[in-house]
Amino acid sequence: MSTATPAIACTPRDPLPPPPLPDAGTHWAIFLDVDGTLLDFADDPLAVRPDAALLGLLHALHRRLDGALALVSGRELADLDRLFAASHWAAAGLHGLQLRHADGSRRDFAVAPAQQAHMRDAAHTLAARFDGVQLEDKHAAIALHCRRAPAQLPALHEAAIAVMTHLPGYELQPGNLVLEFKPAGMDKGRAVLELLQRAPFAGRRPVYLGDDLTDEHAFASINARHGLSVRIGTREPSLAAFTLPGPAAAEAWLTRVLDALTHGAPIHARLPEGDPTRQP
Repeated sequence: MSTATPAIACTPRDPLPPPPLPDAGTHWAIFLDVDGTLLDFADDPLAVRPDAALLGLLHALHRRLDGALALVSGRELADLDRLFAASHWAAAGLHGLQLRHADGSRRDFAVAPAQQAHMRDAAHTLAARFDGVQLEDKHAAIALHCRRAPAQLPALHEAAIAVMTHLPGYELQPGNLVLEFKPAGMDKGRAVLELLQRAPFAGRRPVYLGDDLTDEHAFASINARHGLSVRIGTREPSLAAFTLPGPAAAEAWLTRVLDALTHGAPIHARLPEGDPTRQP
C-alpha cells in the first residue's frame, strides 16, 4: 500500500509571487487542473458547470497556443469533454490513468478486472460506514468526498489506510476533503511529462495551474523542466513557485495571458532580466 503524496519541504518561505505573463511570440504549453483551479468546489462534483466566459477563454487560448493547452484532472476524460466541449484537445483524466494526445490517440492505464472489482467492493463498503460521505464512482478509481461532512475525514482516512493493506495494485490519493482509491503507478506529474514528449507540447515551456495535493506531482515535474508552477489558493506547504488566490484570479490571469500572447505583455508584468524563471 502507498499513499500518493509527493514529499514537500515544510521549511517556511516568503509568500509566493503571482506568475508572470509571457512575452509576445513566446512558446508556452499550459496545463490546467479543473476543480479548485478553473471551477469552484461544490458538494456534488457532477453539479458544477463552467460558464460561457470561461469556455470562450479556454477555447481561444487553445487556438492561440496551437493546441498546446491540456486539462489535467481527477475527472474522467468523458466528464471533461462534456464540461468543456474539448473532445479534440489533449487531456489527462483520472490523474493520468486516462490520457489523450493532441492527435486523438489515447492510452489507458490497465488494471486487472479482479483487482478493480475488489477495490470497488471495498470502497462502497467503506463509504457506507460514514454518514455524509459521498462516493464518486470513476470506474477505474473511486473517490470518497467529505465536503458535506468534513469532520468525518480523519476517521475515514484512518479506515481507508487499513483497507488499503488488502488492495494490492492500488494507492490512496488524499485531496481537498477527499480520499481516492486509484491504481498505483500513475500521477499528474507523469501525465504532464508524457504529453510534453509529443506535439504540440514538445519544446515549449510548461506552465501548470493546480490547487490540490494531487497537483504537487505536476509541480515537481514542471519545476524539473524549468517551467512555471502555479498554486491556486493558499494551501501550504507546496512545491509551486507562484500563486493565485482562487479560480476567479486564475481566470483573470489566463485572460491576461491570452492578451499577452496576442499583443505582448506590458513591461511591468514581465520578470526582470537574469531571473532564472524568465522565458529565454
